[in-house]
Amino acid sequence: MIKSKLTRKAQTTIPKPVRSALRLEAGDEIVYEIADGGRVMLMKAPSDLPEDPFGTFEEWEGDADRKAYADL
Repeated sequence: MIKSKLTRKAQTTIPKPVRSALRLEAGDEIVYEIADGGRVMLMKAPSDLPEDPFGTFEEWEGDADRKAYADL
């Protein structure tokens, strides 16, 4: 198992063995997939990954909105 620390700003360094396994280079994007059981998978983002269609709707990013739409 490989560990890294989380900073106060919720940042971490991806350890070299992980970067090597994923063939990550500076500027690459990564994606996360949250699975059942509290597991999270980290993967190199495919270059053809579509943009989030709702990414421009920043006005719906508040706590009240998350609560209102949590059960949808």
